[in-house]
Amino acid sequence: MPSSEKLIAAFNEQIGRELGASHLYVSIATHFDAEALPRLSSFFYRQAEEEREHAMRFVKFIMDVGGRVRIPAIQAPQHDFAGGEAAVAKALESEQGVSRSIFDLARLADGESDLFARRFLDWFIDEQREEEATMGALLQVVQRAKGPSGLLAVEEYLTHRGAGAIESPAGPGGAEGA
Repeated sequence: MPSSEKLIAAFNEQIGRELGASHLYVSIATHFDAEALPRLSSFFYRQAEEEREHAMRFVKFIMDVGGRVRIPAIQAPQHDFAGGEAAVAKALESEQGVSRSIFDLARLADGESDLFARRFLDWFIDEQREEEATMGALLQVVQRAKGPSGLLAVEEYLTHRGAGAIESPAGPGGAEGA
């Protein structure tokens, strides 16, 4: 059963949001790269690739249901940040915006009684919970690392603990899995 044109159009808009998030993360990564903070830049380069993969999931879904992919114009991301905290706060704000749009898509799929689309979106709902938690935790770490060498402390933290250090301990392999 093909999805409605309204839902396909909304999914195409989401492709643009996911690609926009990817561009934002490249911009944030280059901010940290320019500051010689390789762990933070690597973290955001990986996030950029993950957002691109999310966009491609929507592309595949649209193709699978016989729709037409129409990628919208992607707005240029913010390029300058007042500092590390502002860059990470922008990432969290972006994730919260993506979450709202995913929720809107889920409500639309429910309204259209499109169970294929609704089940597809369940993965994104879980993913957004994880993304918001990760960015929120990273922002807390950056906020605690105040002072001239604060971001160097975050680099050290990520070096020794890895990117998983900012993920919820209740997640896979965390406290619940112990």
